[in-house]
Amino acid sequence: MYLPHEIIKKKILNFLKEDLAWGDITTDFLIPSKQKAEAFIIVKEPAVIAGLEEVTILFSSLGIKTNFLFKDGENVKENTKVLFLEGEARNILVAERTALNILMRMCGIATQTHKFQEKIRSIHSKAKIAATRKTLPGWGYFDKKAVALGGGDTHRFNLSDAILIKDNHLKFVNSPSDAIKKIREKVSFTKKIEIEVCTPKEAMIAAQAGADIVMLDNFSPLEVKETIRELEKKGLRGRVILEVSGGIKLENLLDYAILNPDIISCGALTHSVKAIDVSLEIYSTKSSQ
Repeated sequence: MYLPHEIIKKKILNFLKEDLAWGDITTDFLIPSKQKAEAFIIVKEPAVIAGLEEVTILFSSLGIKTNFLFKDGENVKENTKVLFLEGEARNILVAERTALNILMRMCGIATQTHKFQEKIRSIHSKAKIAATRKTLPGWGYFDKKAVALGGGDTHRFNLSDAILIKDNHLKFVNSPSDAIKKIREKVSFTKKIEIEVCTPKEAMIAAQAGADIVMLDNFSPLEVKETIRELEKKGLRGRVILEVSGGIKLENLLDYAILNPDIISCGALTHSVKAIDVSLEIYSTKSSQ
């Protein structure tokens, strides 16, 4: 994933502005204006690194020199130094919490995604784990990038990325087939059409009506197995991307992965992720000459 640094910088400085408000009064009273410092950012538990690029943009915008000790997407062990900082102590301290908040969340998402995808690989399933749009408002880019760094699929970034016909949409049309037909007549050829279904029968109808992607919403493993068997029987399995979604956890992941759907999407990758423990430690101070 790529955005120009100036766009990322603007987003991140808005985070800092919110935290800084009218100034860091603790740092103002305690730290001399010309005080210099060196520091490390330390990841204190095993993790997949995500957010170092963003944190570097933040510190660099404040005149702090940075040096990567690891790269985004790499696995690290507990108590690993991942980034070196050098510059004005005030600026390091002002940005500390914003930087750590970015890292702890992005690392948490990347690490969780990696766990899901590695578990799928352990049984040689062809399925891939994917995120949903259950992201933190304003954080969509960062959440999705962390999913990608963890080895997952980002799914839709926004409502204009692809068609996704959900149950509430279907209340305004005659049938799933009617919804797909109406959309197909109007939408650009560049956009895939996905439809959410609640029963194996609806999945058949959606596939026959020309959906590109069929989402099996809150299906049990047995229902997923039945749906795949019926799609194969009717020669439809190869015509659709099959997505399984709803209630997916690490504990039941393999029950679905072993059936080889194309995508297993999981809102828990982003909506309730456990943050990784990350800290910033100053280890050297000196006055500017």
